[in-house]
Amino acid sequence: MIYTIELTEAENKALGVVAFDQLDWITNAVKERCRIAIDEIVNAEVQRKLAAGESITGSKDDIVIAADILSAKERQEQSELRTIGE
Repeated sequence: MIYTIELTEAENKALGVVAFDQLDWITNAVKERCRIAIDEIVNAEVQRKLAAGESITGSKDDIVIAADILSAKERQEQSELRTIGE
């Protein structure tokens, strides 16, 4: 996936104060958050599979891709639907 963001001149200047290279900083921040989420998903899937007596195969990426999980947007939508139904 390729994502594009647009910073205002002020945002770019401000980020330059805290980051040696803005693009490197943005890339590192997003990649690190992805790494944390991958670890969380893999840990949850490993625990779920162990409890169910299922085998654990594949790489971390394979496990994440195969995981039956909801995105943050999907979880929010379900939460809103439950709130409306109450």
